Amino acid sequence: MGLASLPAGLRQAAASPALVRRLTQGLIGALALQVVAVALDAALPPDLSRGAEASPVALDRRGAWLRALPVEDGRWRIRADLDRTDPSFVARLIAVEDARFWRHPGVDPFAVVRAAGSAAVTGEVSSGASTLTMQTARLLTPRPRTVPAKLAEMIRALQIEARLSKREILALYLTLAPYGGNLEGVRAASLSYFGHEPSTLTPGEQALLIALPQSPEARRPDRRPEASRRARALVLDKMVRAGALTSMEAAEAAEEPMPGRSPFPALAWHAAGELARSARTDEASVISTLDAGLQSRLEPLVARAAQAQGAEATAAVMVVALDGRAVRASVGSAGLERVGGWIDMTRALRSPGSALKPFIYAMAFEGGLAAPDTRMADAPRRYADYQPENFDRVFHDQVTAREALIHSLNVPAVDTLARLGPAAFEGRLEAAGVRLWRPRSETRDAGLAIALGGVGLTLRDLAVLYGALGDGGLARPLAWTEAQAQARRDERGVRLVSEAAASEVLAILRETPPPAGVTPAALSRGRPLMAYKTGTSYGFRDAVAAGIVGGHVIVVWTGRADGGARAGLTGRNAALPLLFETADLLQAPPAAPAPLAPRNAPVALEDQTHAAEGPRLIFPPDGSVVQVDAYGPRSRGLVLAASGEDLAWYVAGQPLSPDPLSGQVLWRPEGPGFYDLNVVDGQGRAARAQVRIRGG
Repeated sequence: MGLASLPAGLRQAAASPALVRRLTQGLIGALALQVVAVALDAALPPDLSRGAEASPVALDRRGAWLRALPVEDGRWRIRADLDRTDPSFVARLIAVEDARFWRHPGVDPFAVVRAAGSAAVTGEVSSGASTLTMQTARLLTPRPRTVPAKLAEMIRALQIEARLSKREILALYLTLAPYGGNLEGVRAASLSYFGHEPSTLTPGEQALLIALPQSPEARRPDRRPEASRRARALVLDKMVRAGALTSMEAAEAAEEPMPGRSPFPALAWHAAGELARSARTDEASVISTLDAGLQSRLEPLVARAAQAQGAEATAAVMVVALDGRAVRASVGSAGLERVGGWIDMTRALRSPGSALKPFIYAMAFEGGLAAPDTRMADAPRRYADYQPENFDRVFHDQVTAREALIHSLNVPAVDTLARLGPAAFEGRLEAAGVRLWRPRSETRDAGLAIALGGVGLTLRDLAVLYGALGDGGLARPLAWTEAQAQARRDERGVRLVSEAAASEVLAILRETPPPAGVTPAALSRGRPLMAYKTGTSYGFRDAVAAGIVGGHVIVVWTGRADGGARAGLTGRNAALPLLFETADLLQAPPAAPAPLAPRNAPVALEDQTHAAEGPRLIFPPDGSVVQVDAYGPRSRGLVLAASGEDLAWYVAGQPLSPDPLSGQVLWRPEGPGFYDLNVVDGQGRAARAQVRIRGG
């Protein structure tokens, strides 16, 4: 092909070797500049590490704030979440600060030309031409406000744009922007100044959040409200001129009061802190399974309960939903101001007392070693060098397994564990994810003392066990995040005991008498029926109560954080009332009790459709043993209940009068012993019961 066939420009270039040489040199020079720029960019990349260090935040399952942790120097730098940030705020921020943000490569040439022209005309810099990307570069690596620093920011802005998307740059700016004091980021500012997340912001709040980063200390609303008000007015005016706000909206926003500064919420201090520390560095927040509403009601309840038990007492409570084993509330202590309040007692190894007895009986029922109505000996017995005795040091001769569990008798439980095998019992608990800790466990085998709390485990482990009892015998780990809860729902779980054995034990635990002052669920309309068990460790060091009600597991512990002894405080009087109060907070729906064995009525009682023969005494039943806390006219008294109309009550032949306020018949025994109790209806028909009163 000859020169004549080439285009005119190429023919001229081919005919001029000098021009070809210059073009080649130019291309080589441009390529060299690109190579140098790429090499310098790789060798001197922008330092983005400051943006990676953010205060981790734990949120409840609905997105409510629980707790965050500060970063270096106690600064609150909370990672921005554009999905949880008011989109109108983002739009107005860009309209005021960087109108061409979505189009420029990090440096806005039009703004640079405008700023240079303004400086040439006026002789002073009146516009910095800083884009949001350039401001982000300055926040990542602060520099003095000089011309060389501005050039460096431009270069860094180009580098940042090459590495991050526009949304990532915007989120980074809203994470690092200073808002006065130790506040960094729009979430920290919104929470501290306005008391809520920036998901919804008024125009006045938006204008203030746009104005503060330009001069955060001089415009702090909590210290310089007038300067803050003037800065907000300037931003509102810019919003109007940018078409982002109407004049009327701006006038209304200008009337909004200046906010002060409030401390961040700190719910579920221990659990939320643990969750926040476990958050990934790229997570804006951790969505937990906790319920902020329940947690906020439960924490003061726990504090009051601990205060009533002494200056050195503390307490811990966990509420776990059976569905997904989602932890809905976790109170690690009775308050940071209490002795040992900084210790999370839900993680501490404590003795469960008798709280493991239900699982001993459940495994015995499953293995055919006993049944709920199996008669057992409650009498002194020695097992090698170990001789258990009942808590009240009274033996009852023959009892059923049902009665032994209801009244937490020690000897039948130890005897059942001996036949079951303590090592086998411990192994099944470990297979379900619960390890029992013993002193010098590497040299000591599992012993019969397990039945009475001679081991250590955490309140969290106890929640796992009782969760299995309430879920047909299937054990699953606790879930602290919604992702974990969904995974638990999909898991098959570990079989701790059979469904039938779990059901039998739950039915027995529902018969346990409630604490003093609490009306039995069977006599209270609307109160859910709870299956529960208490435990008291040696020396009264630990008071434990665990219950299953309304699809939830509740575990309660009270004691001293240092493990010190507390005279007379048992699981029944120190932990069980708090268990019932927590259950009331749940507002669980009423549940009908499962039928108790034997399921079929005896032949003589199959048909009771004929007319009633007279009143039927409901509480206390004939032959019952009732525990009271005090005697005499100043005691709380027992609420008597019977079916029938126009009832009159008599104790040892003496009439009882209804309480003038409640209308209930209260019996206040004068002392321990056996009493004859009679109730007579309007037709003269009577029912009688012999009741034993003890305690006091």
